[in-house]
Order: sequence, then C-alpha cells, then structure tokens
Amino acid sequence: MDASDGPTAKPVLSALGQCAVDTERHVARAGWDQAPRLFAIARNGDLAAREPALQEQLAGLDPQAYSTVEQEGFPSTSSIESLLGRLAWPPEVDGVALAIERIVVPPAAERDLPEDPEQAAETLAAHEDRQDVRLFVAVLRDGERICLLRQRAHDEDDKVALGTDIAPGLVAALEATLAD
Repeated sequence: MDASDGPTAKPVLSALGQCAVDTERHVARAGWDQAPRLFAIARNGDLAAREPALQEQLAGLDPQAYSTVEQEGFPSTSSIESLLGRLAWPPEVDGVALAIERIVVPPAAERDLPEDPEQAAETLAAHEDRQDVRLFVAVLRDGERICLLRQRAHDEDDKVALGTDIAPGLVAALEATLAD
C-alpha cells in the first residue's frame, strides 16, 4: 500500500479559518449570481455577553471561536473598494469578511478592450474563457487573514482554495475598515 492509499489529513484551521470556511459554505448554499455580502466577525463569548437575544443560539459553542453577523442592506455599488473605503467598525467588532463574485479571464483577454468601462465589462463577461469565481475574504484587527476561492466550474466544498494572498486588494480594503 503506498502513502496515497491511506487516509488524508485535514489541515488544522485557526478560529478565523474555521469561521471563514463555515461562512463561505453558508454563502455557497444560496447559489451563484449573488450581490456582495458583508459580515462582521466577533468572538462567540463577546457576542453572547453583548447580545442577550443571541445567547440561546450561541449556547454550547466555543466562546473563543468566531461567528459572523451578516450586515443587512449592504448597498450595491460599481466600486466595492470605494464603498469599503467609507466603512468603519466599532471596537466590539473583531474582524470583517466579504463574499463577492468576480469574473476571471486569461491575461490575453484584457488586451484591446473597449475604453468604456461598461463595454469592457460586457466584453469580458462574454469571453469564451471566462471563469466565474466567488472570493471570501476575512480579516481580523490583529492582522490575521484568510481568503477562500470557489469556482463555479468546480462548485464543491472540497474544491475551495484557501490562502492568505489570493485577493490582496480586498484584504487591504477590508483591513482599512478596521483601522482606528
């Protein structure tokens, strides 16, 4: 029996990593073609202490683990970075997460695009080699971060890529919302 026939070990995730995986799977259950979704991140123990209405829901969960709280009414925008630049979080929020869908095309597809941004977006959206992806980016005030990438073509929980630098621009934009 060679090593590839044996059981495979699952990576051990940090509290943020586990929270991000759980929340990304929650988002994925709603399917594709979603608007961006924004979440505050807080420790379960702190949430239960501040929000008595959540105590029953949080009962039995690790008080040091994180939960996300979706921010309802997140406005639609043509520039997510611009919108994030106007957000700030109170100190009780330990972190923030964003789920957003994007189109990925080969670099060659970006040559000779129309100058009009709307026409360029339509051209890229119609490209035969386009890939639809969902990014889930989570950051904490202490600097910890995680990014998850799900492809529509491989839409399975065990096919989601994890890393810290998958979406550096979104990481930076989310970190800025947590700055004092």
